[in-house]
Amino acid sequence: MLKKSEFWMLTIIAVLVAVFSVANMMLFQINRNAQIEVNGRQQFIQQSLQLQGLYNEMIKALADLAIRNQDADLGNLLAAQGISISGGSTAPAGGARPAETPKGAQ
Repeated sequence: MLKKSEFWMLTIIAVLVAVFSVANMMLFQINRNAQIEVNGRQQFIQQSLQLQGLYNEMIKALADLAIRNQDADLGNLLAAQGISISGGSTAPAGGARPAETPKGAQ
């Protein structure tokens, strides 16, 4: 038979265990949702990096076309997106590098 103090001690411990269990479940769910969000962002970044080369080639082709056809509207469209073009070089601005030449082709 339990003494009255032992009964209340065990009851308090049981309540604390139940509260901590519920808190643990809530924290687990919050952490899981955060992981799903982070994984989605990481996937978006990886896909964006894979497409960066294609985007650079598209910009270069549009700049070449604008210069070759002297298309002011296309030049203005590129300029509105922060891409500057000039008659001599069609490399997109903003940190994109022009295509590198092979070492033996100099």
